[in-house]
Parts: sequence; C-alpha cells; structure tokens
Amino acid sequence: MKKLLFVGLAALFLTGCPETPRKPADIGVIAPPTTVPVQLEKPQQPVKPVEPTKPAEPKSVVSFIWPESVSPLVNQMTSATEVSDGNVLLVDSVSNNTNGSIKTPQATSAIHSVLASNSKFKVVPEAAAAAARQALGLSSDDGLKSRSKAIGLARYVHAQYVLYTTLTGSAKDPTLSMQLLSVLSGELMWSGKGAVEQRLCPVTNGVPQC
Repeated sequence: MKKLLFVGLAALFLTGCPETPRKPADIGVIAPPTTVPVQLEKPQQPVKPVEPTKPAEPKSVVSFIWPESVSPLVNQMTSATEVSDGNVLLVDSVSNNTNGSIKTPQATSAIHSVLASNSKFKVVPEAAAAAARQALGLSSDDGLKSRSKAIGLARYVHAQYVLYTTLTGSAKDPTLSMQLLSVLSGELMWSGKGAVEQRLCPVTNGVPQC
C-alpha cells in the first residue's frame, strides 16, 4: 500500500513540473558578400602627331656675284708680261677652303666665261676637262686641292699653263685667290687675290631671284 502511494506521488510530481523551454540556437546574421566595383579603363585617345613648325622663309639671301669677282683677277693675269700669247690654259675647278659650304661650279664657269672674251689663252673647254677628270679617276666635285694634281691634269690635256683658284677665309665673306702655274716647270707665273662681290637677292617660293 505504501509502495503504491509512493509511486503515485512520484508520477504526480513528474507530471506537474513544467518543462524548461530550450533556448533556440544562435544562428547569427549572415552578411551579404561584399561586391568590389570593377572600374573599366577608358579607351586611350589617339595621339595626334605634332607637325614640325616650318621656318619662316627669308625675304632675301646673300648671293655671290662670280663674274664681277673673277673678272678683275683674270684681267690682271692676262696682262702679265711673263706669259706669251696663244698658250693652252687649263682652268682648274675652284676649290673651297673656307670654313663653310660654297657652291663653286658657278665660280669656275664664270672664269671660263671671262676668258672666252680674251684671246690671251686657248682655254681647255669645261667638257674636255671633265672628261680628263673621269679618265684620271677624279670626281667631278674634286677641287684638286693640291697644285700637283692640277699640274698632272693639265699635262694630260696638253696644256702649258693651269689656273689654280681657291676660296679661303669665312664662307660668308670669302677671299678669291688665283695662281697661274707653268705645267712644264711648276713655276708660279702670276698670283692675285680679291674679295668676292655679294648682293642681296629677294626670295620667292624658296628660290633666290637673282
């Protein structure tokens, strides 16, 4: 009897105790993934080429007057009493020994032109002199900077004299020097020098008008 009573009280105690509620698990807040913005590169603009600045065209340039420059010296040479008339003369190409660039073919042609009006010498034509240069292996712009080369070329064309001409000093204000050499002996027969005449020439479309 006591045993049954104990069992009944125990059952009543168990059914009367409220069940302790379970605490829900703390799941936590899941943060959304961070999105890194992607910056798109801007297309590069094409680089425009820089056009070079054209230099201003000069209104005028200094030009050498070769006929007026060589004429006084040629007249002095032809008046020399030591030289007999009728001899063959080779006009050596004018050599530029200045400190700059000078176009000398015009000076050489001017000497030929002045001598053409004088009967003192029989001048070797420019074409024949050019052919002799080629035969001896000399370039057309070789100024024969040594007197020995000039005399050798004169012997090749059977000339008795050679006119050796050089430009010296400043290229902006050169000095014209001439020497008349005997081909047979190499002797200096005459020499002279003078300034090169100049003048201002107007320029049109890059071309001097004189």
